[in-house]
Formats: sequence, C-alpha cells, structure tokens
Amino acid sequence: MKDATSTVRVRFAPSPTGHLHIGGARTALFNYLYARHTGGVFILRIEDTDRERSKEEYTAAILASMAWLGLEWDEGPLFQSKREGLYQAGIDRLLAEKKAYRCYCSTEELEEKRKLAEANKQKPMYDGTCRDKDLPARDAPYVVRFRSHNSGVTDFLDLIKGRIVFENKELDDLIIRRSDGSPTYNFTVVIDDMDMGVTHVIRGDDHVNNTPRQIQIFEALGYPVPAFAHVPLMLGPDRSRLSKRHGAKSMTEYIDEGYLPEAMVNYLARLGWSHGDQEIFSIAELIEKFDIADVGKSAGVFNPEKLEWLNAHYIKESDPKALAGRLLPFIEARGYGSPDAPWLARAVVTLQERSKTLVEMAEMGGFYFTDEIAYDPKAAAKFLTADVAAPFRALAERFGSVSPWETGAIEAAFAEVIEGLGLTLAKLAQPLRVALTGKTVSPGIFEVIEVIGRDRVIERIGRAVAFIEGNEKK
Repeated sequence: MKDATSTVRVRFAPSPTGHLHIGGARTALFNYLYARHTGGVFILRIEDTDRERSKEEYTAAILASMAWLGLEWDEGPLFQSKREGLYQAGIDRLLAEKKAYRCYCSTEELEEKRKLAEANKQKPMYDGTCRDKDLPARDAPYVVRFRSHNSGVTDFLDLIKGRIVFENKELDDLIIRRSDGSPTYNFTVVIDDMDMGVTHVIRGDDHVNNTPRQIQIFEALGYPVPAFAHVPLMLGPDRSRLSKRHGAKSMTEYIDEGYLPEAMVNYLARLGWSHGDQEIFSIAELIEKFDIADVGKSAGVFNPEKLEWLNAHYIKESDPKALAGRLLPFIEARGYGSPDAPWLARAVVTLQERSKTLVEMAEMGGFYFTDEIAYDPKAAAKFLTADVAAPFRALAERFGSVSPWETGAIEAAFAEVIEGLGLTLAKLAQPLRVALTGKTVSPGIFEVIEVIGRDRVIERIGRAVAFIEGNEKK
C-alpha cells in the first residue's frame, strides 16, 4: 500500500449501476479541480462490487461522460471487482488482530432483535451477541463484523462543513464481509484509499454518516486518515432532493441534447461554489481559482434555465469551425448527410446567435442541409400569394448575374429589383424567407441567401413560383 505523502491524491469513485448523473458529475469535477489546483493526482476508481447491478455499458457511459467533460484522470480506471484478494487480506488481518470478529447470528435472529429495539423505542442496531466470543470459522453461514468503539466519540474536521462529531455508542459493529464472502462498501473504500494513497476524499454529504465508520477502520489498520470534504447535495427548484422530475438528466442525455462540455463544467462548478460575482469561467480559470473552502455549506439549487443560458453563451462564443465539427453528428443523425466543412462553418455563423443547443441548431438550420423544404401552411397562405410570383421571377433572373456571390452584392441586387418594381423590403423579404426556408423565422435573409448558394436559391424560388401558380389553378 502506498505511503501517505505531501502530494494531494484525490479519487472519484462512481458505481456502474447507472449513468453518470449531474450530481455525480459535479463531485467528479470538484475532485478534478482540487487535484489540478493543488498539483495533485486525480484517480478514477470504478466501484463495481455490486455484481448484479453493475453493467459494462454503464462503465462505458461513465468513462465517455468523464472524457466529454474533459476530466482527464491520472490513474485508472481501477476496478474494485479485480481487487478482491486485497480486501480479503485486510479482513484476515483485522480478524487476526481481534479488531474484527465472526458473527453467526441468523437473519431471523437479527430481525427479532430489530423488532425488539423498535418496540422499546430504541435505535435498531446490532447488540454485540458475538462480539466477545472469538468464534472460529466453521461450516455455517457467518458475516465478519468490525469491532467498533463503543464509547467516546469519533470526530473529524470537514473541509466544507467544519468539525463533525459522532458518539461512538451510536455506531454498531459494521459488517465488513457478507455471508457470501463479499466485502462491503465501507470496508472496500478504506482498503482502496489506503492502497491508492488517497489524501483527500471529496464526496456528497449523503456519505457523512459513513465517515466515522471509515475513520475507525483507517485507524485500526494504522493508516493516516484522509481529509474529508462533503459537498452539499443538489436540490430541485422546489427545494426537494434533485431528481428526474426536476429535469435533471445523465451526462449522456445532455450530450445527446446538444449541450457543450464547457457550459456543463461551468454550470456544475457554480452549483455550490463561487468566486465573487463571476459567472463565466473557462476550465483554466476554474483550476486557477478553485478552493474547496469556497464551496458553500448549503445545497445548490438546480436551474435548467441557467444551464441553457450558459450553453447558448458558449455556442455564441464558439469558433465556427470547431462548432461545425460538433454540430455535424446532429446533422447526420437527422439524415442530412455530411456537408462540406467550410460551407457548414458559414452556416453555423448565421445560426449561433439564436441557438441554445446543438439539437436546436440542427433543427433550426434544416433548410440549409436539405432541399426538401416543407412550407409552414400558415406562412405559405399568408406570404406565397399571386402578387409575389412576378417579383420572384425578377429576383431569380437578377440573382443569376450577381458576382461575387456574397451578402453585400446579394443585398444590392435585391434592392435593385424591389426599387425597379416599386416595392418595399418588407413586401418581398418575408415571402422570400418562406420560399427559401419554409418558415417565417430564420437568420438574416441575405446571409441565408449567400449560404444556401446561387443555384439552390434560384431553384427554390422557382419551386415557390410553381407552388403559387398551382394554387391559382385550384
């Protein structure tokens, strides 16, 4: 087992019984930022001893989510399922040193003890029947229990919450090995932290009650106790514990919905941590400024609108070429093919200002990526009328000679046509938008015309004229 050193070593240890959800992602981020801020080591450990519920696809999703967030680990991933020999050696040592003991109390006996305690209005806890019997191994089911202190206190200085004290009489003798031979959570994490030289444990405050038990096991094995920091849990807008009904999702769902990792990291960092009034942070700024002491003692409230606002900000500020690369999978997923990268970047420039997610950008820009434009019925009825057919033909003819094909020249040609016909901009611009996009809302019409391209614009205008004339014949 590694010796404790002055180097900070922190670990994030998810269980692959589900995807990485937003609360776990925040814990991972805080561990990562603390390691990077202190020049320490970030360890990824997969706690997969729950064999029935742990799944390889969940492990893959956790690793993919961590990589998407940019939380690169220095060691790992390390799997508990491959460390059973280490746990058994620790149990054997505690048994040999009389710091643990075998308990043969049956499930039925324990249930009777629980009912009796409840009837006497006492806290249900193991009464120590086998504690001092020094029972040897025999051919009968048994568990191994840790010999907890039954007097005094176990206390520690939480780096977020301050001093926390537990009365040892409230802690019964913890099972560290089940009757099927498998080790339990509170024991395995101590062995792992010892073996990995973990110096700081940053986790959710739902683990606070586990901490005194783990501290006693550290001390029984003669290993320095790590520093602990328990991050307040996240709440929904109604101040209840965060759940899916509040709109909270897994990282894979946020990825699929077109959120940017920079926005998610920024959002998670600000859920419970602050640095003055600053709202926007790059990952480099977070690493520089993060201090565990600045994590608040009260729970952060999940606000999906704030996350969406941040995502819109990062989309707007992104380099168009890089953003085009991120948008491409969402375009392909909608069956639009794989547009040319430089052209796609030009389209992205026109969509950035209005898009809150990459999914929204792909949907909003659908008229760029396919020529199968469906007219909104209300828009077509209002704007694709007989009086715009002749102006459309004039526009198509004039656009055929525009050179160079760029916004300024396109706008000048448009102005020339409407002036020659005695029309106003408003009279023709909105019908043209419907003809080219199928909708009444789009980026600037001249930017749209430039990006769609001369031939496609002329073809769409011709299609709109045919649509108008077809309606006239009905």
